[in-house]
Amino acid sequence: MSFSSIVKSELCRIESRKSCCLQAELAAVVKVSIDGGLADASGSAVRIITENAAFVRRMFSIIKKLYKIHPQLTIRRGKKLKKHISYILVVSSAGLINVKKDHSISAVDGKNVNGDEFLAETAGDLKKNCCKRAYLRGAFLAGGSISDPEKSYHLEIKTHSRKLANELCGLIGGFNLNAKTIKRKGSYVVYLKEGENIVDFLNIIGAHFALLELENVRILKGMRNSVNRIVNCETANLEKTVNASVRQIENIKYIRDFIGFENLPENLREIADIRLSYPDANLKELGEMLSPSLGKSGVNHRLRKLDKIAENRRNLKGD
Repeated sequence: MSFSSIVKSELCRIESRKSCCLQAELAAVVKVSIDGGLADASGSAVRIITENAAFVRRMFSIIKKLYKIHPQLTIRRGKKLKKHISYILVVSSAGLINVKKDHSISAVDGKNVNGDEFLAETAGDLKKNCCKRAYLRGAFLAGGSISDPEKSYHLEIKTHSRKLANELCGLIGGFNLNAKTIKRKGSYVVYLKEGENIVDFLNIIGAHFALLELENVRILKGMRNSVNRIVNCETANLEKTVNASVRQIENIKYIRDFIGFENLPENLREIADIRLSYPDANLKELGEMLSPSLGKSGVNHRLRKLDKIAENRRNLKGD
């Protein structure tokens, strides 16, 4: 099951007893999921087409509860190899009057109504936060999708109307989320990209279990990234230390062979002997072997002096 299906399955189990919230959710579903007001044998009708059985059951229940009508439900099986099942929920002209009254739906000459026809007055006038949340929940159920959080953070709601997209974007922005819109192949898409914004949106529409799952993924990804950064940093430091050790040993051997340790000051001769004897030791360990002991900066200072002596000798001899 995709993460989108997990989220929608949870949303379809939310129980709401407030008729205002049910109306707001249905209003969003009507405007986002329906291509238009269609004409049937007896006049105008509204239909919702979906492959999500839980979603169609929820819409059936909401319409029945709000308007005391029984929408017609048709199940259509695809003719292709996979034979997807589609559910068609139809509210006929007899029951459409009350739905139109709440959601400003109209049919034009028996043809598909443009998306802008579905902009309900109630949607723009939503005052209660609970109704705004319900409206966004309906919009996501009808046209929303969310990517697998293991791969990327992307949530979007696809609709057919620029005005509706802007309306949704403004409604989401009212919850201090940075939603944006884009036109894609004739549709208008409202989307959120950042993981934190998506988590907040899931909280707004009531998908709390999906929210926790997404947060767990974010935490694990954050931990993996943190561990990778630490490993990369330690690897880089180790490589730097190894390279420095190799350089120091080469320079010390050069000094031994061409200058002689007996010509070095005692402090440099001491550190040169220890470095050759313990090529894998770090600066702190080398310092502890000296008598008296020396800190890392002191050890590094002496080794750099040896590097300088070897470098000057090579330059002088043209090595």
